[in-house]
Amino acid sequence: MPYRPPLVAREYFVADPPELPVRERGEGGLSALIRAEVVTVDWAGVTFKGATSADESLVVRICAAGEGVIRVRLMQDADARTRSARAISMVTPGKYHAVVTADESRVVLNAGGLRVEIQLNPWNMRFVDESGRVLVEQDPGRPDISGRLRTLPFGRSTVDGTTVAYHETFLVPADEAFCGFGESFTPVNKRGQRPLMWNFDAFGAESQRAYKNVPFYLSSRGYGIVVDSGMPVEFDMCQSTHSDVQIVVPDDLIDYYVLAGPGPEQVLARFGGLTGKPVLPPKWAFGAWISSGFFRDSQERVLERARTIRTKGIPCDVLHLDTFWQTDGHWSDLRWDPEAFPDPAGMLAELAEQGFHVCLWMNPYISHLSPAFAEAADAGYFLKKRDGEVYVADVWHGSYPASGIVDFTNPDAAAWFRGLLKPLLEQGVAVFKTDFAEGVPADSIAFNGMTGVELHNVYTLLFNDLVADVTREVAGHGMVWARSSYLGGQRHSAQWSGDVDATYPAMGSTIRGGLSHGLSGIPFWSHDAGGFTGTPSPELYIRWSQFGALSPLVRFHGTSSREPWEFPPHAEQGAIDALRLRYRLMPYIYSSAVVAAETGAPMMRALCVDYPDDPVSWQADLEYLFGTDLLVAPMTSADGSRSVYLPAGSWVDYWTGEVLTGGRYFPISPHLDRIPLYVRYGALIPTTTPGDTVADDPDITLVVYGLPEGISRTEIRDLDGTTTVTAAVDGDRLVVRADGPKRISHVELVGASAEFVIL
Repeated sequence: MPYRPPLVAREYFVADPPELPVRERGEGGLSALIRAEVVTVDWAGVTFKGATSADESLVVRICAAGEGVIRVRLMQDADARTRSARAISMVTPGKYHAVVTADESRVVLNAGGLRVEIQLNPWNMRFVDESGRVLVEQDPGRPDISGRLRTLPFGRSTVDGTTVAYHETFLVPADEAFCGFGESFTPVNKRGQRPLMWNFDAFGAESQRAYKNVPFYLSSRGYGIVVDSGMPVEFDMCQSTHSDVQIVVPDDLIDYYVLAGPGPEQVLARFGGLTGKPVLPPKWAFGAWISSGFFRDSQERVLERARTIRTKGIPCDVLHLDTFWQTDGHWSDLRWDPEAFPDPAGMLAELAEQGFHVCLWMNPYISHLSPAFAEAADAGYFLKKRDGEVYVADVWHGSYPASGIVDFTNPDAAAWFRGLLKPLLEQGVAVFKTDFAEGVPADSIAFNGMTGVELHNVYTLLFNDLVADVTREVAGHGMVWARSSYLGGQRHSAQWSGDVDATYPAMGSTIRGGLSHGLSGIPFWSHDAGGFTGTPSPELYIRWSQFGALSPLVRFHGTSSREPWEFPPHAEQGAIDALRLRYRLMPYIYSSAVVAAETGAPMMRALCVDYPDDPVSWQADLEYLFGTDLLVAPMTSADGSRSVYLPAGSWVDYWTGEVLTGGRYFPISPHLDRIPLYVRYGALIPTTTPGDTVADDPDITLVVYGLPEGISRTEIRDLDGTTTVTAAVDGDRLVVRADGPKRISHVELVGASAEFVIL
């Protein structure tokens, strides 16, 4: 059992993962692939018959799954698939004609930018890039001085003759760094950690417990690995031994893909080719979201909130109504509380006239106190216990009534749930916040026969797919505001970081979670500005508002009010100023969002995305590039000081215009009204005049940071198309050209001086 300090309550979760059995002393039940022979060679790859250390015969299939992508499968049955495939397919391999060369001892499969070299006896694989550089190779499983293996070989483990897991182990150089695994709140370099792919309620969002797990990582050596399984896959990232990454897959096979780089952007592009590109949210979603907060609300309060926002000139596009739009104790039966909201259609129409879109909170659990519970239970719409009874689970951890969990593997249940959502959208609701969905108990049974363990992680994909689909049908977009996710979840834009504590350290862990999630292929991410649990100090509220304003999406929400006017005047103004900065930068932000949707690269970019050859970039995880040209370093300490690492090159301080030479750390103590913000020297930043809402066709002011060497270039991406903007020095003039639908109304030059001409 893991060590637990005395007198500290054990964290309880209704859906704790099952533990794998522990092997008895010795190596009984361990089966390692030791040699293989070629069975067939076809246009995509090679099938092998493998012999194991336990005198078993297994099937190995290695094939190209796209240019620069190689797929590896080890299984008992050639037709084996991950158990989650009974509910949903998460990976779609591409078709690519591999070049295979083979002799009696060696096979080489070339997939363009990546090839695998296979030694048949004894078995071993290594993956190399186009130049012949080894990216990653299997650990051959050398015994230690006692004669026993200390790592799990490429093979499987059995208990009492039953297979419990397949596994793989890779050798790792001492300086290799790893990123990814979804929204993990631990340091971004996962070396020395042991991520478990099991969706949790993260309880404060300051640990390895994650709402959103993605069985994928990328390496500083220029490759990525994704495991296609919905089961609780475990990655030992050099924790048990400094020299190895070990992957344990408790499924019917191990099925993984190696993706070539050379850098994170190329790896993420190939990852998106397998699992789908991110879905771009509607443009208005990039404006501010202001929430009712997690306490009682009413139609009168919502309308008053809207009037206050507009009267005070606070930029805002979305009003979020949290739990109490429904009757207390009935969550989430998707029915308006008739006393608190007597005329929801009229309210929605009035808010639309004021330029607001409305988001409603919901989840896939229905309280046993709701009138809808009996209807759904009688129809068989909930997950069940093994004895056939409805599984009524404590999904709120004791704080609210136990609930049934809607079973989306049942087509009738899915249609019923869809029928509850559709009238709300037709009424004028713009989007749903899809909360929870991490709570499928391990011992539950689904309509299609899947166990809770098999369904647990992919349940969120079924849930969000359904909500996104009906939203797309009625509202014309497929956005959700999701708390949980899994492999392929980038199609569910957007996602937020869950119930973060309102403290400075928690803001730091939130930054790390966002960076890790971006490095897992999910660019459209957000968090609760001010933190969720508790009440932030005025200073923390300002600092978190600044971080939120320079995040992919921004929402103000918490257990107490996050409305700016509920804080002291200086904090209110600080939050408003942060939002006006965001709205001023909206042409740049939205352009970055369009590129992220096309490429899969994050909007909130860990430094390693743009500086993969800089070792510091894999460690500096409390700062990030926002888009490609702005470097943001949120203030994560109450003492008002921090160090900022500026990568190589020249950078312009956004606030002072001072030009700084990068490649080093800078100690700073900025005033409370300024978030540390730096602009890449020579960058062209399109801006606009901030308004109450995000403009469909904004006027553009181009800000040029420093005189460019040669030609500086940027693209303004908007609803009317792409505008290419260039700037170059011509004698004593700066010449700016715009080619496309947008026109540059004004040019500003920061960090240098020159006359300018707009063509």
